[in-house]
Amino acid sequence: MRDRRYYVYMLTGSSRRVLYTGVTRSLANRLTEHRAGKSAFPAKYRAFRLVYYEQFEWVQNAIAREKQIKGWRRARKEELVRAMNSRWEDLAPRFGLSVWPEPQDPSRCSG
Repeated sequence: MRDRRYYVYMLTGSSRRVLYTGVTRSLANRLTEHRAGKSAFPAKYRAFRLVYYEQFEWVQNAIAREKQIKGWRRARKEELVRAMNSRWEDLAPRFGLSVWPEPQDPSRCSG
């Protein structure tokens, strides 16, 4: 039997001004793609820190949840992040990836 996992996730940058919500089959691969600049929105806004995720067995459920979250106001999204990750830490190490660096000067941060 095949192991099915789908993820809804939120990314932010060091300033936390932007929250990007997405859905994927492989969170580690998708984060790697984002960090390599292969997705326009996260690359433009430097939203590479994983601050929230949910896991689903069925892709339809994950897509429905992504749409639900995207329809929320920012305050509700922030509440969701704080419930899982009150310090807004990068959760990427849970998926075998390094923590995204916190640059002193955002222009020094390489993607």
